[in-house]
Amino acid sequence: MKTLASIAGAALAAVLAAAVSACSGPAAATGAGQETTELRYQGSANNVTLPELAQDLGFLGDVKLVWVGNTTSGPQDIQSAATGQTDFGGAFTGAVVKLAEAGAPVKAVVNYYGEDEKTFNGFYVKDDSPIRTARDLIGRKVAVNTLGAHSEAVLDTWLEKNGLTPEEIRQVQLVVLPPNDTEEAVRRGQVDVGVLGGVLQDNAVAGGGLRSLFSDYALFGAFAGGQYVFRSDFIAKNPDTVRAFTTGVAKAIEWERTTPRETVIERFTQIIEKRNRGESTKNLKYWKSVGVPRAGIITDTDFTRWDAWLNRAGIVGGPITPSKYYTNEFNDLAKG
Repeated sequence: MKTLASIAGAALAAVLAAAVSACSGPAAATGAGQETTELRYQGSANNVTLPELAQDLGFLGDVKLVWVGNTTSGPQDIQSAATGQTDFGGAFTGAVVKLAEAGAPVKAVVNYYGEDEKTFNGFYVKDDSPIRTARDLIGRKVAVNTLGAHSEAVLDTWLEKNGLTPEEIRQVQLVVLPPNDTEEAVRRGQVDVGVLGGVLQDNAVAGGGLRSLFSDYALFGAFAGGQYVFRSDFIAKNPDTVRAFTTGVAKAIEWERTTPRETVIERFTQIIEKRNRGESTKNLKYWKSVGVPRAGIITDTDFTRWDAWLNRAGIVGGPITPSKYYTNEFNDLAKG
């Protein structure tokens, strides 16, 4: 698959070099034998993340979240964790594998996003587009929010499952666009296909004139898409804190799953309003489901699902070993 940009080797090298000294970050500055109870993280504008919900519900115990800004993408978020700019980050499974394979000492501890029949990403074209099949995408432009992440892997897998050769897949051109610009880019013909999810998907579909080519849920069914990771040295020094965080997030997932939708939206609204970051709550009404399988428990399948794409992308050479990348040790809900 042809991409218009890629992560430079020098930038990745900087990530790995910084990871060596990551333990010197402010959140790790505690007394001998004393675990930190503050976790620096990046949030998401106009949204409530699972850790933020867990903290508001009291599921994190004595652990306190320290917001340092908002993330621009999953790969950026976990790179910040690897370099010690934050203490944890979340990204698409393939991005986690890519960072770990490059030598970054990170470990996934809990799933934090996923797709189901209510919450999914769709690949949309104009109603009158001649694109009907995977083969019709050869030589076409597809808008994604970032490279080397969820949408690219889903598209690559769909193309491969529909009979395209690696050479044909490389002829599908990925264009990086902010999600807020994707719908208009499709409507204006600047790109042929755009990936839409959440409220952006709802608004686009309601506006008419677009149709779904396929979706990740249609391709895989319900599945976990990404994990929160910590640096290995941070886990070794702060196991109780990591356990409180991981189990708290797992409890927040189950709270969202079992709580009436209106109550969830009301809680999200309260959290955003009281943190006073100048955000909007108008899109919260479109929230549908947590999307994450039971209690965020990670399985081998969460990783092996992307085995073929990881190999085609040159991230790994041969079958992956999922246990290298994750642990459920700190998720008390994984123990029944």
